[in-house]
Amino acid sequence: MRKNSKVTQREHTSEHVTESVADLLAHEAPLDYKNSSLNVGGVPGKKIVLEPPENDGRPAWNSKLQYILAQVGFSVGLGNVWRFPYLCQKNGGGAYLVPYFILLILIGVPLFFLELAVGQKIRRGSIGVWNYVCPQLGGIGVSSLMVCGFVGLYYNVIIGWSIFYFFQSFQYPLPWAECPIRRNGSLAIVEPECEKSSATTYFWYRQTLNTTSTIADSGGLNVKMTLSLLVAWIIVCLAVIRGIASSGKVMYFSSLFPYVVLFCFLVRGLLLKGAVDGIAHMFTPKLEKMLEPQVWREAATQVFFALGLGFGGVIAFSSYNKIDNNCHFDAVLVSFINFVTSILATLVVFAVLGFKANLMNEKCVMENGEKILGYLNSNVLSHDLIPPHVNFSQLSTVDYAEIYAVIKTVKEGSFAELSLDPCVLEDELNKSVQGTGLAFIAFTEAMTHFPASPFWSVMFFFMLINLGLGSMIGTMTGITTPVLDTYKVQKELFTVCCCIIAFFCGLLFVQRSGNYFVTMFDDYSAGLPLTVVVILENVSVAWIYGTKRFMQDLEDMLGFRPHAFYFYMWKYVSPCCLIVLITATVIEMAISPPGYNAWVEELAQERFQSYPPWALAMCFSLIVVAMLPLPVVFIARYFNLMSDGSNKLSVSYRKSMMKDISNLEEVDEARSILCKNPGETPSPKPPSQAYLGPPGTNPLENPNSLSPNSCYGTSYQNAISPPPPPPLSPPPPLSPSHDHCPSSSCPSPSLTLDP
Repeated sequence: MRKNSKVTQREHTSEHVTESVADLLAHEAPLDYKNSSLNVGGVPGKKIVLEPPENDGRPAWNSKLQYILAQVGFSVGLGNVWRFPYLCQKNGGGAYLVPYFILLILIGVPLFFLELAVGQKIRRGSIGVWNYVCPQLGGIGVSSLMVCGFVGLYYNVIIGWSIFYFFQSFQYPLPWAECPIRRNGSLAIVEPECEKSSATTYFWYRQTLNTTSTIADSGGLNVKMTLSLLVAWIIVCLAVIRGIASSGKVMYFSSLFPYVVLFCFLVRGLLLKGAVDGIAHMFTPKLEKMLEPQVWREAATQVFFALGLGFGGVIAFSSYNKIDNNCHFDAVLVSFINFVTSILATLVVFAVLGFKANLMNEKCVMENGEKILGYLNSNVLSHDLIPPHVNFSQLSTVDYAEIYAVIKTVKEGSFAELSLDPCVLEDELNKSVQGTGLAFIAFTEAMTHFPASPFWSVMFFFMLINLGLGSMIGTMTGITTPVLDTYKVQKELFTVCCCIIAFFCGLLFVQRSGNYFVTMFDDYSAGLPLTVVVILENVSVAWIYGTKRFMQDLEDMLGFRPHAFYFYMWKYVSPCCLIVLITATVIEMAISPPGYNAWVEELAQERFQSYPPWALAMCFSLIVVAMLPLPVVFIARYFNLMSDGSNKLSVSYRKSMMKDISNLEEVDEARSILCKNPGETPSPKPPSQAYLGPPGTNPLENPNSLSPNSCYGTSYQNAISPPPPPPLSPPPPLSPSHDHCPSSSCPSPSLTLDP
């Protein structure tokens, strides 16, 4: 035996070793030589199981709970609180839940399961995963990283806004409870801009954002928002600076605290006057809405973004799991929690908005009642029109509705000149608000009428901070994990540099016109690029790698075969749904004029404005830059202008590969001891044949087989494949030595073999 052989250099151990890529390519189970007659020096009865190493130096979650909370914190974000309730209100109330739930089953859960599985199986970030599956589509991971960068820039600005409101909440009365008074000598007047709108609207647009009237007028930096953004990036940096070692602990609080606040708000909201009206309005189904294609498109988009598909954070979090973790259970559990959270948030929002709608309706009745009383005193209206039971000092909504109907009938010709409002509760409930309009205007206005309003305001904005922080941790992990897996850089230094660069780039959003840029990035930087990324993820696994092989990998990894439902979803249904979604998104972008809602100070209201040419070019540049890595990487690798990524393997993956190669060498040396050529004697254990197709098909004819020329096989096969053997020379004549003797005539070796 050679002195420098692996057998003589280290002892046989029963340590679990990684399944080699060579074994994956051959679709065979590793040789069970520990239990065979070829066991030279190992422990009898001990079998080596070749699977990815658990202690390969890659960080791991401290517990399953920590991992679930991280995935929940990433997927449950601000959109669950201010986007889902708006879509429910806009698209038919309870009827909207039907298409949403159907698409959650058809698109959400299967694609979420797919991302969890590939991350857990390959144990790398988004760039490494898609380089592994198909190097020519390696741009998928880079595009995910680009989108994460764009989203992280403006998403943290929203956290900064919440931080500002959080600190402003520690005063009584709340600063947005009343309009400010402008004093001109001895004369005190209400701020005209506030009087024309409302106290909360004025505080948002003027005292918080101090916004300009157009996107072209930058107005300079807003100092208060700049400091808030700095605090937000410091918090995010501290949370992710040590990877999952630090972010995992933060998730215990940031993921659970929002549920405490939501339950508190739900209980408090149900005790408010009008809360039942709001909830009944939300759950009253408008079934005719279900037939509109727009409802299904918006439901699919919400499912898509609610689970965080395509961002890379799901894959990054899953890559720190154990190889045998039940990721199917995780996918169903997190999807269910996300759906229930959306329902819970919708109940809270509509309970509070129902209370606000009742207040606004009562205010409307009071103001219009005073108008009618003035018309009666000036003889514009006759007292005979007023029913005798009506008391103007305590005018109810029912009495006002009766008076309004009588006056409208009698004064039909001149009714418009009276300027009376109908004051219908349903109209107030139908006023759709979403996003910042819901969180920083409608909800804050409702909280000013709560008893102990500062307490509820502090709780609400602290909840928004934690919701945003959980999503930002996942977004930052989607950026840092692929880079740290690919390049040898110091984790802490790279994270700090990312946060510093992001802060300075984020100064674009804290100008006085920054709110308009937040809207631009939200509309254009993520929607279409992420949809393209996810459909390419689906296609690369289902059609290039092969759905049947992927199902076999899942069976080997999980210990059970997932239901055939996933096979058909990945292979046919999900790609078709995503293609329809992409088509609908492109059509929507084409027919909708690109623009934004600008706050006009003179009118004290929003007005839609089209983007100027430079801003329009910026919108489409966001889409192009986010999707550019896809064709660039494909063309570069197709023409061999770029490495396939095999030389960028992480240190842990390199170690596992070297361990595989050493084990294969040991098997061959053990066979050579027994006077057999390496690889000549088959393993006593019959190889397990992977399921590659229906009965009767030839696995060698499977177009998805991992051949050296296939998309999958080009990257990692080359990384470990030995050089081709030299041309065979004629065999030398037999000598008396025992090197080539038949096994039956070999003298007994000096080693004692295990039976």
